[in-house]
This record gives sequence, structure tokens and C-alpha cells, in this order.
Amino acid sequence: MEHASGTADVERPEPPAAEATARRLPAARRRRQLLHAALEAFAAAGYHATSMEGIAEAAGVTKPVLYQHFGSKAELFRELIVTVGADLLGAVTTDATAEDDPYRRVLAGFRAYFRFVGDQPAAFSVLFDSGARQAEEFAGAVRAVESRIASTIGDLIEVEIDAAHRELLGFGIVGLAETTSRLWLERRAATGPTVTGAAPGEGDEGDLLARRLADLVWAGLRALPPARPRP
Repeated sequence: MEHASGTADVERPEPPAAEATARRLPAARRRRQLLHAALEAFAAAGYHATSMEGIAEAAGVTKPVLYQHFGSKAELFRELIVTVGADLLGAVTTDATAEDDPYRRVLAGFRAYFRFVGDQPAAFSVLFDSGARQAEEFAGAVRAVESRIASTIGDLIEVEIDAAHRELLGFGIVGLAETTSRLWLERRAATGPTVTGAAPGEGDEGDLLARRLADLVWAGLRALPPARPRP
């Protein structure tokens, strides 16, 4: 086609899809998208078998775009641990603090935890079941996440105990939830739904697990003696 001036229109090729997508998304949304793609990749193949090229391809961007946001695979994985940990902590804190009754606060915290695990098994896998805590470069980040969650849970315990005892119980409760979640996901992946014993209308597997652990923890908390002064 020619304009009146006699010059012809030049058909410009469409930019590659990855480049067009990269231009459309704001930086914050792009970063979140890259973290999501990395999460799925790391959960599926593990840290060492996952490449930056594979993550970029899964995210629909070029590798240079990925490196604009994360300088290395280790940096990306470390931020993923922090992000997933913050999401889990936020879910537990929001639901638990919304309850005034002490027992319902414990139950709400467990419900939020297992709902997170059930809805986002890849996130749980990367955070707690990927061998990250054994790797020296990531162990500190995983411990920091666990410490923040344990500290938050400890602060929500309404029992007259000292700070050290409260912290210990926080870690114990986190350990219960983490170990139970790992077993739950392993069995669910192998055989499908595996939590039995729920009466009609009692909810899904995660809800049943939450109530069982909440009952256990609540019984233990009620039996705690008040703090005694140190000799």
C-alpha cells in the first residue's frame, strides 16, 4: 500500500512474545510473575536441576529480562524463600489475630497453615522440603522464616509463662505443623486423599488436620503450670 506521497507502508514484524509481555508488565508484577515461575520450577526439579534459562522460558521472558530482576539463581532462590515465608506468616497471623477466643485462635492459625499448604504445595516444598535448610547458602534464610513464624505463634499463646518458654512452644507448634504437612503431602501425592475419620460436614483434609492439632496443642497449653521464679 502507498500513501499519497508515493511512499509505501512497511510492515514491521511483531516483537517476540516474551519481549512484548516484558514491556507490558510493571516491574513489581513482573518480579512476582518470575518468582511464581521459579517456584514451580524449583518444586518440580529441585534447585540444582533448575536453570535460569528454564525459569525464563517458563515465565515467557528472555533470560536477560530474568537477570534484570535477579542477579543469580541463588539470589532468586533466596528471595523465593523469604517471599513464601512472608506469605505463610501473613496468612497465619491474619487469621489467628482475628479471633478473640484463645482456642479459636489456635484453631484459626492451624487452619490458615494447612490451607496454605493444601493450596500451595509447591511453596511448602521449596520452603521446607527442598533440602534448602541443608545448603549452607540458604539455611540461614530458612531458619529466619521458621524463627519469625515461631515467634509470632509464641506471642499469640495466652498462658502465664516466661519468654523463653513461650519461644520454645512456638517452635514446637511450628514443628508439629511442618511435620504433619510433609506427611500429608507425601501421602496425598502417592495415594490421593488420606486423612480419614471425619464426620459428615466436618470439612476437608486440611480442616480436619487443623482441628486435630489444635485440640492437641490446646490440651497441652491448658495443662501448663504458671511460670515459676528462677531459683
